[in-house]
Amino acid sequence: MARWCYRHRLVVLVLWVGVLFGVGAVGTSAGSDYSNDFALPGTDSTRANELLEKARPGGAGDAGTVVWRVADGSVRDAGIRSRIEPALREIAGMNGIGVVSGPYADEPGAAARISEDGRTAYAEVAFAQRANAVPTELAEAVVDTARAAAGDGLRVEVGGQAIARIQQATGGTSELVGIAAAAVVLFLAFGSFFAMLLPIVVAVFGVGIGLFSTMLLSHGTGIPDLAPLLGSLVGLGVGIDYALFIVTRHRRALLHGEDPVTSVGVALNTAGRAVVFAGATVCIALAGMLVMNLRFLDGVVIATTLTVVLSVLAAVTLLPALLGFLGPRVLSRRQRRRLAEEGPERGATSGLAVRWSGQVQRRPKSLVALALVALTVLALPVLSLRLGATDQGNHPEGQTTRQAYDLLADGFGPGFNGPLVVVAEGAGPDAVRRLTARIEGDEGVARVAALPPAGGVSVVQIVPTTSPQSEDTDRLIDRLRDDHLPRAGVDGHVGGVTAVFKDFAEQTGERLPYFVAAIVGLGFVLLLIAFRSVLVPLTAAVMNLVAAAASFGVVVAVFQWGWGLELIGLDRSGPISAFLPVIMLSLLFGLSMDYQVFLVSRMHEEWMHTRDNARAVRVGLAETSRVINSAALIMICVFLAFVLSGDMEAVVAGAGLAVAVAVDAFILRTALVPALMHLLGRSNWWLPGWLDRRLPHLAVEGSEVPPGAAPKPGADGPATGGSAVHGFIRTVEGGPVAGAVVTLRSVDGGTLDRVRSLADGSYLLAAPAPGAYLLGVAEKGGAEHTRRVTTVDGPLVQDVELAEDGVEVH
Repeated sequence: MARWCYRHRLVVLVLWVGVLFGVGAVGTSAGSDYSNDFALPGTDSTRANELLEKARPGGAGDAGTVVWRVADGSVRDAGIRSRIEPALREIAGMNGIGVVSGPYADEPGAAARISEDGRTAYAEVAFAQRANAVPTELAEAVVDTARAAAGDGLRVEVGGQAIARIQQATGGTSELVGIAAAAVVLFLAFGSFFAMLLPIVVAVFGVGIGLFSTMLLSHGTGIPDLAPLLGSLVGLGVGIDYALFIVTRHRRALLHGEDPVTSVGVALNTAGRAVVFAGATVCIALAGMLVMNLRFLDGVVIATTLTVVLSVLAAVTLLPALLGFLGPRVLSRRQRRRLAEEGPERGATSGLAVRWSGQVQRRPKSLVALALVALTVLALPVLSLRLGATDQGNHPEGQTTRQAYDLLADGFGPGFNGPLVVVAEGAGPDAVRRLTARIEGDEGVARVAALPPAGGVSVVQIVPTTSPQSEDTDRLIDRLRDDHLPRAGVDGHVGGVTAVFKDFAEQTGERLPYFVAAIVGLGFVLLLIAFRSVLVPLTAAVMNLVAAAASFGVVVAVFQWGWGLELIGLDRSGPISAFLPVIMLSLLFGLSMDYQVFLVSRMHEEWMHTRDNARAVRVGLAETSRVINSAALIMICVFLAFVLSGDMEAVVAGAGLAVAVAVDAFILRTALVPALMHLLGRSNWWLPGWLDRRLPHLAVEGSEVPPGAAPKPGADGPATGGSAVHGFIRTVEGGPVAGAVVTLRSVDGGTLDRVRSLADGSYLLAAPAPGAYLLGVAEKGGAEHTRRVTTVDGPLVQDVELAEDGVEVH
């Protein structure tokens, strides 16, 4: 498939461009219909809202709030009324507005919309539609009309969900910042402008089609407005990373002398397979959210999974086509010039990676101790994790919704922004009076009012003394349900937005252990099949939990305790949104599996050839740490860029995932996991015989030799299966020769594999089949010395000695 896409690159590119612009045009014209549904069937707050709908049918539209405050005097002054009332009448006359209820109307309850000090007042604006369906133009017109009355000591702000939607960051600011940061990292890694562009273009195609498709799907299923933001966050991260892995493998093959079309086949047959497996693990981890049985999360699963699938598809089809357009220009000018002048590069793992790998092998106990101490310190705050919900009080201070929230809290009390309702069906007047009296006596209640019954449903409105995010408000809801309602003899239910979020948080907390068990179990099974080991997947599962605890510890310290919150442009801490742990755990486990696969697959390959655990861990770490760290750095840049999104949930998710990836890549995969594997020794690869016979075989990475490139059979017979040649390059005195170029060729001279010996002189070459080959060895700048070798069904051990004068001695 890779070679087909390479050769038919124009067709592939036209198809992808056509899909992007086609889906984009349809999605833009149709618009979006995102909806945030936190209700849970069977909960007390859901039942209360159902009864409210029965009492007030047709009141499905969302409400906004126009709030004004005077610096001096009173909002009742004629000068203030003459400026506010025309604005309210103009808003009431807009198409899409139902009723505007202000404090100056001659109706019951109007006077209650003015604060006790007379300096603050508000009007309720009833939209005809839900907030997600309110046209942007209408919401902007309401804000502009209301705020036009401000000035000369009069402040006017507008709140409400419909208004909050138009204040969300638009134009892809966070996405553009993330892409720019990733471009810098890619350019430093590749040294080539064209190579830097490839992963970004691939990611943009995957994310773009995913976002437009999510817009269309929102008309047929419930998708929250947070879903596309999370989809772009994940899609950009994995899209750039997956393309990075493939482009890196392609460039390495080119530098080893392969022609471009063969090189693309090699890259997709190796790194491409790993990308597909990694993408599948991310999708499986995301699908684990379905275990929670929370309607809100179903839309998140759809949006993020779709974007990941499209990113993988772009990496394995669009990327080979783009590589066909670039040809050798995927290399830097210096690399192309060196390749032309000096021939195929005799390159391998960098010295820093080899030295670090050696340090891990020499001091595994110290590294394990240091890593565990650091992770414990980071994870400690997670013990204080409190799930809840953010509201407009967490918006940036400059937004009008935040200003309206603060004005209402100052004028009417902190609980005014999160009123509660007690709803009862069939309750008599005496029972309602008893209930109202009991509630009035509660120290956590600022105001209480019983509304006239409607449709056989009685409603009691309650304003708490504390804010919606306060733990005291949660305790008030518990007292209403467990104490006041039973003692008053009323069969009622407690509702309101604050009660809905509390029930959502409790349900999430109760189901979270099952969710964690599901995704950890799935990850364990996948790694068990891939690496045929019990301890490797068990270690990975434990490490994933450690990384999750560390990242959530940082989230709690920053966003719940408020440590350093002002550094990211926020000024108010609060509980962590109840759905964020589920989303972050899904993404974290999926991404952690990616890094574990890339790291351990190389270790497993070395183990299968040498049965030397220390060598397998050392070589695997030395050869994969650089690409893992580069990929992680890109992920961190993309995730941190979403701090600029203006959406509180996206800010928390971006910061938390950035910390998680940093911990995973730079502490776990680079130090703790390999150090533990050194301590565990050969036990890493233990698998009961009965289980080994029953497990299916799964090849995470294919051969470096693409189909059709196998050597011609030699005199020893036809090729029937894969094999390998490995050993050590040493001096006559027995010292290791690092950096020697070792090449495996077919008997007719075709290059099959080429590596450079590591610091200990070791090398490993992949042979596509048993048979006769030519093994060439050359020190840097020296002539190559070749000898004939023959492999059989197993790996061939071939040690080589090189004399100082370059004469090869065996």
